[in-house]
Amino acid sequence: MKADRIDEVPTTVGSRRRRLWSGEEKQKIIAEALAPGALMAEVARRHDVNPNLLFTWRRKARSKQEAKGSGVVELVPVVVTPETASSASRLEIVLVSGERILVGADVDAGALARIVKALSRR
Repeated sequence: MKADRIDEVPTTVGSRRRRLWSGEEKQKIIAEALAPGALMAEVARRHDVNPNLLFTWRRKARSKQEAKGSGVVELVPVVVTPETASSASRLEIVLVSGERILVGADVDAGALARIVKALSRR
């Protein structure tokens, strides 16, 4: 026989009921679990919470905190040096054989291709 009414569907699964935890309770339990020397399994057992649920709460709390950001901006010192004219106008090509070719930035592309082809035949 099919159940036609919603109130005929069981509200519990097995012998356990779904518990609802307030945000404050979750925060308190998470803080206790994160205390130095605390073991997640013991904290979960003490509060009658599944350890997997406690790990989930902790992960969600951490991701919320990361999304908010700590407000601290860390800067790294940077030194900007002007590029010298000689290095800016040269191009260095290192071949597989280890040979290096230094050419000016204004070199003819066709001439450079012939040079590289000739060197690759050696």
